[in-house]
Amino acid sequence: MKFILMSLFSSIKHLGLYIFFIATVSCSVNEELGLASPDGNLSLQVSLNEKGEIYYQLKNSQTQLINPSRLGFILKDNDSFSHSFKVHKNENSQKDETWHPVWGENESIRDNYKQLSVKLENANGEKMNLYFKLYNDGLGFRYEIPKQKGLNEILVMKELTEFNFANDATAWSIPANYESYEMLYRTSSLSEVKDANTPLTCRTEAGIHLSIHEANLTDYPGMTLKQVEGNSFSCNLVPWPNGVKVKANETLISPWRTITVTQNAAQLVESNLIVNLNDPNKLEETSWIEPQKYVGIWWGMHLGVETWTMGPKHGATTENMKKYIDFAADNKIQAVLAEGWNTGWENWGKARAFDQVTPYADFDFEKIVAYADKKGVELIGHHETGGDIFFYEQQMEKAMKKLHNAGIRSLKTGYAGPIPQGHFHHGQRMVQHYRKVVETAAKYKIMINAHEPIKATGIRRTYPNMMAREGARGMEWNGWSEGNPPEHHVMLPFTRCLGGPLDYTPGTFDILYKNRKSYTKWNDNDKGNSRVNTTLAKQLAMWVCLYSPVQMASDLIENYQGQAAFQFFRNLPSKWEASKVLAAEIGDYYAVARKNGDNWYIGAMTDEKARELSLDLSFLETGKQYKAIIYSDNDKTSLDQNPTAISIKSTEVNSDTVLKIKMAAGGGQAIQIICE
Repeated sequence: MKFILMSLFSSIKHLGLYIFFIATVSCSVNEELGLASPDGNLSLQVSLNEKGEIYYQLKNSQTQLINPSRLGFILKDNDSFSHSFKVHKNENSQKDETWHPVWGENESIRDNYKQLSVKLENANGEKMNLYFKLYNDGLGFRYEIPKQKGLNEILVMKELTEFNFANDATAWSIPANYESYEMLYRTSSLSEVKDANTPLTCRTEAGIHLSIHEANLTDYPGMTLKQVEGNSFSCNLVPWPNGVKVKANETLISPWRTITVTQNAAQLVESNLIVNLNDPNKLEETSWIEPQKYVGIWWGMHLGVETWTMGPKHGATTENMKKYIDFAADNKIQAVLAEGWNTGWENWGKARAFDQVTPYADFDFEKIVAYADKKGVELIGHHETGGDIFFYEQQMEKAMKKLHNAGIRSLKTGYAGPIPQGHFHHGQRMVQHYRKVVETAAKYKIMINAHEPIKATGIRRTYPNMMAREGARGMEWNGWSEGNPPEHHVMLPFTRCLGGPLDYTPGTFDILYKNRKSYTKWNDNDKGNSRVNTTLAKQLAMWVCLYSPVQMASDLIENYQGQAAFQFFRNLPSKWEASKVLAAEIGDYYAVARKNGDNWYIGAMTDEKARELSLDLSFLETGKQYKAIIYSDNDKTSLDQNPTAISIKSTEVNSDTVLKIKMAAGGGQAIQIICE
């Protein structure tokens, strides 16, 4: 018997109002459950075959997107969660509401979906639940093994989730890796991808854009994808040292497995699927959480002109910090970061290396705190662990209390090194650790910016003090390698950034390192050809294009002296009310506009090709006049020979304007639009 379930619900869609309509039905083997997205374009089908194996498939109004794909688990010494299931009960419901994040690209987000909940029971009487949420722009589904008699310890050896794409496509991905996401993205056919970290993004021949990722990664290992054959992929979880994938007591709830589906690249970036699939804010009081711009003692170490360790080139000294604090105060920059302030850097790679409380002798913590307070500048703490999470967890409370007592509310963390006892960076134990850091930080009213992190999966909704993270090949690679190629920057918004904010740390003005007179080589990737592979205008554009609520001007502060282009960063807000993608093609170009008050800021970037774009400014308020201050590449700009050539001009614009912009190879454009 074929079963099709349809729910009838109110068509009222006032923002802020949500409606549930629930239908409950009992089913049996070989039945099919159906669900349509709110706009009717996407449809989901869930079915059980004669063996009681569970499958799902997804299509839109025009074509099949995901062919029947397996669901289920294999537990240790127990494969009954992979077959012999019957549908015990299912429920359909709908929700449509608008919620307001503490911070973000937009001040309000609509959460509009239809849900199918399926309660299953296998031949042994064991229970498992599946939850499917179908949005207009994609699907999220997750597993639950509820508490039940005879199942106390749950040890997952394999999650059977599959993503069987209906057709080949162009794909953008990085290889599956249990330790790092810091790799360049590959452009290939989907069928050529052997494995991948997520997000895995692809575009079909018909122009449909899809991205596979996960949301609400909580007490579970990270998911990678492994090719089964052709366009078919299976979930491959990062294991514990003993090979077990997931450990749970009595109950297990997986992250949401997500498939974002849009008609173009711009809609892919604008999707809120990932963040919507996370739990609401758990913090009762959030007034202390605030986006910031910052500078800091960091880039000099990557360039090899300063050191993290104490010595003649030590970067984080009392006097150097005062210079950075003065610069921040003079340029209306909220905060200053200092890496290498605490003892232990000379022991990097050894057990129990980093003391997160004791400063080096040439870093007067109390004096610096007092000086920054006098200047009205905040400090950003830094806790590098070298990967030794066990030693860091012993110090965490004391270290964060020290920051809180000093009035410091921002903390950058780092995990550059192997995790002890054979753990992987992306395994369940590390996911537990990263969450413990965020929760402990919230206790002390501290915002977190994590480097060498677990992937972004939208946790910022639940813990809005989880501000940003690295998790990509960022600016630092330009300091000691051949650098990131121009196309890398126009791939990130459609891949890594789909998970959440990226602390890429743009803003280097000395692009060819002409002001670096001498340096010490410290990284084996340094072949003597290091540089930043952008123009100066593109560096400005990145501050808008690569969204982060904590945005850094990363260069040595002396390289900003006398630079008219730095005015863009001075004027740049750290908070946004709305964002709109103006032009987008993965790996080619990207342009986005962001709103603060009555003013807008635009960033546009291109790959290695010179490019012209036409930007429609109809998002501006009708009837008002605006002044556009444009920071652009010019006729003298050359990526290889003269990347810092830049023009700054003004023009009048309004909602009828179509702004034509011209970018050099590897270039960009940054625009401030002021309401007059």
